[in-house]
Amino acid sequence: METKKSGPIGRPRGFDADEALERAMLVFWEHGYEGASLAGLTDAMGISTTSMYAAFGNKEELFRKALERYTEGPSAYLARALEEPTALGVATAILAGTIRTTTRAARPQGCMGVQGALAAGDAGRDVRDLLVDWRNNSHSTVRERFQRAVDEGDLPPETDPGLLARYVTTLAFGIAVQAASGVCRDELQAMTDAALRNWPL
Repeated sequence: METKKSGPIGRPRGFDADEALERAMLVFWEHGYEGASLAGLTDAMGISTTSMYAAFGNKEELFRKALERYTEGPSAYLARALEEPTALGVATAILAGTIRTTTRAARPQGCMGVQGALAAGDAGRDVRDLLVDWRNNSHSTVRERFQRAVDEGDLPPETDPGLLARYVTTLAFGIAVQAASGVCRDELQAMTDAALRNWPL
């Protein structure tokens, strides 16, 4: 007796969720959380508002998913930089990665994690807090890496790893703001080179 093959359960999603999230990330990156309208997001994603809610939740949840994608994609240079063998190599790679990511011609200028919600009304307060945590996490991971460098003798014993990490991450976030303002890659690199000349030895 022939058995009937069961078909897929439910209606298949008529779009590529990964591609849609990539496009949403670019909209948030360029316009920030409050500047990205639902209409602009769904238009860029190529889906209806109903499909967006069904696949990603509300706008805030979509932003959270887009930030995760940004962290694992364009901002992944931070995790790679932490693997450099020296603290100076870590700092150099972080700043080079920031310049590369924030000035790429085919992408929005600046950093999604910096400009995403610096100024936000009450509706965007949770997203603003999310990005504060995102930036603080960057500082914490760099501080831990610099503490290891002190423990291993790569940095002088009197080095304050927290202060040094704040110096590097503040430079990186400042680079992102300057890039968003149109400062060119060469000028940002020259500033970075000057900043690292005072590296503790």
